[in-house]
Amino acid sequence: MLLEVKDLTVDYGMVRALKEISFSVNEGEIVTLIGANGAGKTTTLKTISGLLKPVSGEIFFQGKRIDGLPGHQIVRMGVIHVPEGRKPFVDLTVEENLRLGAFTRDSGDISGALERVFKSFPRLRERLHQRAGTLSGGELQMLAMGRGLMAKPKLLMLDEPSMGLAPIMVEEIFSIIKEINQQGTAILLVEQNAFMALQIAHRAYVLETGAIVLAGRADELRDNPKVKAAYLGE
Repeated sequence: MLLEVKDLTVDYGMVRALKEISFSVNEGEIVTLIGANGAGKTTTLKTISGLLKPVSGEIFFQGKRIDGLPGHQIVRMGVIHVPEGRKPFVDLTVEENLRLGAFTRDSGDISGALERVFKSFPRLRERLHQRAGTLSGGELQMLAMGRGLMAKPKLLMLDEPSMGLAPIMVEEIFSIIKEINQQGTAILLVEQNAFMALQIAHRAYVLETGAIVLAGRADELRDNPKVKAAYLGE
């Protein structure tokens, strides 16, 4: 097991954001967390990456307990979080943004890492010397994911990668996510586009008001009447 979350409880101020949730991600899997706004999906990723501290519960990565570790140590272990909103350094070039993602790697490793990114995102090679602030929304998402790949993740956590993108770009982003996974990177995907997420995931968990209410194979949840009614518009 790559990632194991056990009985995780997290508060946001006076609000209990997560209530004893448990889930796992295995090597080579895409696991998706789906749910409405405010369900606790982003809070889950922030807690795994060390940005939030749990009230109780445990998080293990490759068998080592990581809750309580500072974020930079978790990154060095191979847990990479690509947050919602993309947020590049707008005055830096695409190349400079990508290189910042490789701060944990040996300098001799960086050219190989860039080539891997360009294989998944050839458009970034074309925009290499362009300021990040001039990119389109889809290109910014590619840059955010590419910057995450520069850190050589064992687990890539993606928060709402399709948010605000045109349908044709959504298709492209999800195709790339699947390709990254097929190259050997496990992915924990938070996504409001439940239909697309369940199309590419191996397993899924449904979060409602901080609790996991459904779990199973993604294809099973796609056919679940409750999931269809609540998240797939059927």
